[in-house]
Amino acid sequence: MTDKNNTANKTLLAVIEQGGYPDFTSLYEAQGYQVVTVKSPRKAISFLKKNPTAILVAEFNYQTDFRDRTSSLESIMASAQHQKEIKVIIFIDKSNQERFEKVSSRFAIHQILMFPIDEVQLNYALSS
Repeated sequence: MTDKNNTANKTLLAVIEQGGYPDFTSLYEAQGYQVVTVKSPRKAISFLKKNPTAILVAEFNYQTDFRDRTSSLESIMASAQHQKEIKVIIFIDKSNQERFEKVSSRFAIHQILMFPIDEVQLNYALSS
């Protein structure tokens, strides 16, 4: 029987809401991860509820139309926090760094990478 939060799990969930950056799938796979890519927060949440995940890579996109949140990332993070061993890597635009502090103060974040994403830093975040 396998523990849902087993560190041997090599699934990486990439949530690409807006994109606009290179496809890092080959980099993820080179690190030994089985990559699952989704394009909506709802699909990410559904996946996280059903599947143990080693790494979550997602974007922080500030959204002014939410009353109680700054981004759909908060909903994704609420689902991710139930997996104790999950590492979360967030891609963020420097202009939204201050707004992101509200999210990062409530959830465990392994690494924050600023756009444009540096592959060397991403590779380090995946392996550390």
